[in-house]
Amino acid sequence: MAGAMGRLRAMIVKEFWAILRDPRARTVLFLPPLVQLFVFSFASTLEVKNFDVGLLDRSGGRAAIELASQLAGSPNVHSIVPLHSMQELRAAINDRKVIAAIVLQPDFDMTIARGGTATAGVILDGRRSNAAQIVAGYLQRIATATGTVLRPDIPSPPARSVVTNWFNPNLDYLWFTLPGLIVTIGAVSGISVTAQSVARERELGTFDQLMVSPLRVPEILVGKMVPPVVVGLVNGSIYLLVGHLLLGVPFTGSVLLFYLSLFMFLCALTGVGMFVSAASATQQQAFLGAFLVVVPLILLSGYASPVDNTPGWLQIVSLANPARWFLEIDEGLFLKAMPAGDVFARILPLMLIAAVTLGLGAWLFRARME
Repeated sequence: MAGAMGRLRAMIVKEFWAILRDPRARTVLFLPPLVQLFVFSFASTLEVKNFDVGLLDRSGGRAAIELASQLAGSPNVHSIVPLHSMQELRAAINDRKVIAAIVLQPDFDMTIARGGTATAGVILDGRRSNAAQIVAGYLQRIATATGTVLRPDIPSPPARSVVTNWFNPNLDYLWFTLPGLIVTIGAVSGISVTAQSVARERELGTFDQLMVSPLRVPEILVGKMVPPVVVGLVNGSIYLLVGHLLLGVPFTGSVLLFYLSLFMFLCALTGVGMFVSAASATQQQAFLGAFLVVVPLILLSGYASPVDNTPGWLQIVSLANPARWFLEIDEGLFLKAMPAGDVFARILPLMLIAAVTLGLGAWLFRARME
């Protein structure tokens, strides 16, 4: 027993030394994920701010001036681009100078003065469909506010809705983005580090030395899987501290449950990475294999778009995706203090996926050693 523990300890130390002895490797393991966390936290957003709006005013009256004033006062509008013809409007949208253009017909002010309901035409850049829909919502609210200013004599509607946003009351997109980035960046780094392990041994010519060493196959496997998990736990801890203390994203759940679910998530990723690594003859093949796995893993996690938006058969496939389960846990622990029962209901699939991926990785590794 003591001999087995000694061999296992030596293997783990060897793998840590292989990863950390190169200064560039140490930098790559910890600095890029931290930089990515800061960059993507502010760049990976679907919010639309500081957009330019074109205004083709054929009316020129008080109502048109009030609408322009409301537009200029909006915190989301960067500038208003005056347009003088439909040709200028078409060119402004075609050249992406504006994402939307408002057209006020000559009778716009006269209609309002007579007590009628005037219509402002809005032309959107459909090439940016998601942003265009968000901008259309902004412009609709601005038009409603303008109507309230111009016609204060019109009574309010008899009923109105009061909106309350649970778990993210200010709709701060960073609160939604950061937990998802912990999943995506963790998946990329976890699989990449593991995928290079066996392939690196083959390229350096040390794989044959492992085969003739006193180490047994389970000891080699555990030794190669421990460092990526430890690196992932360290990065996860950094993300948790940076997100909560520096970026102001609340963490309302259990830290213990966070680390338990993160550990199971990293085990599942390590199994996938080991399978890729064992199937690769070179580090270049391992890199391409990791990329092939990571992209669908992120796309089917629910980070970029809800899994419910995908076809039914893809929703079934996503059940085998560890990132999907950990993303639900991560967002739940950060924002809504997810109860332990709900967390364990999602940890169990992670444990099953980890058992399968680790088993497949170990099987292929054994097969390649024979």
